[in-house]
Amino acid sequence: MTAPSLSPAVQDAVQPAVHLRNLSMVFRGTGGDTVALQDANLDIAHGEFVSLIGPSGCGKTTLLRLMADLITPTSGELLVGGQTPAQARQARAYGYVFQAPALLEWRTVLNNVLLPLDVMNTPKAQRQDRAHEMLRLVGLEGFAGRYPWQLSGGMQQRVSIARALAFDPGLLLMDEPFGALDEITREHLNGELLRLWQETGKTVVFVTHGIGEAVFLSTRVVVMTARPGKIEGVVDIDLPYPRNLETRETPRFFELATQVRELLRRGHGFDGAG
Repeated sequence: MTAPSLSPAVQDAVQPAVHLRNLSMVFRGTGGDTVALQDANLDIAHGEFVSLIGPSGCGKTTLLRLMADLITPTSGELLVGGQTPAQARQARAYGYVFQAPALLEWRTVLNNVLLPLDVMNTPKAQRQDRAHEMLRLVGLEGFAGRYPWQLSGGMQQRVSIARALAFDPGLLLMDEPFGALDEITREHLNGELLRLWQETGKTVVFVTHGIGEAVFLSTRVVVMTARPGKIEGVVDIDLPYPRNLETRETPRFFELATQVRELLRRGHGFDGAG
């Protein structure tokens, strides 16, 4: 007797949002090979907020680009929602927020958010409603008619997030989106991002160099080693919600930040002796 097949909805529920098994990426070059990622193993559940942290060149962005089907792994298994990255891209299963907002200067804020919906040929009335809804979500409804050059860096990045959410992807890939911002703006947008994550229920994979940012935002922090990039360890973040500026002053926050820091030092090859 054969087992009954699962419905697509049930399959989605049991499949992790992201699945890595022995994933490796080697860049070939005339000067020799560069191992950017080696034997990475990780499962990310639906609705998680997972941060990737590690030294420059450890493979954090490479891992995000692999998930987004921008590059193809050398070996190992990678599934996004139970699909190959290529299938996930065709299904528009993820949105990608880059380090720089990458907005089109000649398009208004509203038209930048509309861009993916235009490409997808979404019915015009639905496009407008969805774009305005996303601008409300990121607190920029009153700026629909402005141009990117009329906005601050933080506001531009919020437009970029609204654009990535416009077609309602289940997975949001974020490559150090607040890295170029000042500390106060960055802390404010961290709070806004947590609010968006809780309101939308998206799965978020977030690249950062900031220990405090990773601990504040995440359900788990994945710590990577210096090249060749490996996963040194994973820290579960059990801070309660809602999180705010006071969260950063709690003893538990400092304990978790210390755990991440110790894994980073170990991944760098430092033994703590000086």
